[in-house]
Amino acid sequence: MKRRPGLRVPGAFDPFETTVRCVLGQQVSVRAATTLSGRVAAALGEPATTPFTGLDRRFPTADVVAGSDESAIARLGMPGARARAILALAQAFAAGDLKLARSGDPAAALARLVELPGVGDWTAQYLSMRTLGWPDAFPASDLVLRKALGGVTARAATTRAEAWRPFRAYAVLHLWTAQGDPR
Repeated sequence: MKRRPGLRVPGAFDPFETTVRCVLGQQVSVRAATTLSGRVAAALGEPATTPFTGLDRRFPTADVVAGSDESAIARLGMPGARARAILALAQAFAAGDLKLARSGDPAAALARLVELPGVGDWTAQYLSMRTLGWPDAFPASDLVLRKALGGVTARAATTRAEAWRPFRAYAVLHLWTAQGDPR
């Protein structure tokens, strides 16, 4: 912590966009996830006027994505299961069944998230960090986190992290950042 004073859990401007980007990033590279996110915005987002070259689309709202269909989403270049997950998330957001806001209840959000297809504990914990700003979120199964802790199992990581409550998300950020440090 002394090496990175002030490191904070990053927030999210748009919880729905962050959720979709998180699901798109499952089991693919950051580059591939970025490409897919761009395709979603290009296909379903509204035009935007900005002074920045290339920044000309808004990410689609949950209502717009919920009004789409699974095959249209899958045609953007993702497996059907991922398209189903995005559609289910959009429908939950659009219906008001899923609310991810800074003032939200982490336990309720986690429970609702893992009920949805394509959302496991890692995704739910990560989204709790980013959209709720929950300082105790802990994606125990994260490979980089487990590597930073010496290659331990998710269960061992969870046990070790008990000492960091109620600020496990901050520990995660420090461990993730440390894994990226050139030494």
